Amino acid sequence: MEPKELRLTHASLKVLRLFLDSPMVKLSGAEIHKQSGVFTGTLYPLLLRFEAAGWLKSEWEDIDPKKVGRPRKRFYWLTRIGLARANAALASVSRSGEVMSWA
Repeated sequence: MEPKELRLTHASLKVLRLFLDSPMVKLSGAEIHKQSGVFTGTLYPLLLRFEAAGWLKSEWEDIDPKKVGRPRKRFYWLTRIGLARANAALASVSRSGEVMSWA
């Protein structure tokens, strides 16, 4: 799969920084929203773009919503490519202060 180009905005950099704080942890969309402060209307399209570009993977939680009394959660985590590109993007931004596009 060929990576898609991503325009990294302030919101997307906040999300990437959150993943880099704990790169091996799977985070639900609600956790990402709460910890990053990125609004859900911005967050979920970002997560979809990161996943389409190969930076993130995701999966639905394996539960029966009726038994636990709540909807299932979708968990997201960084891929190896995502880890490398997120580190590079944040390093680049911290050096230049610019918003960059990454393929």
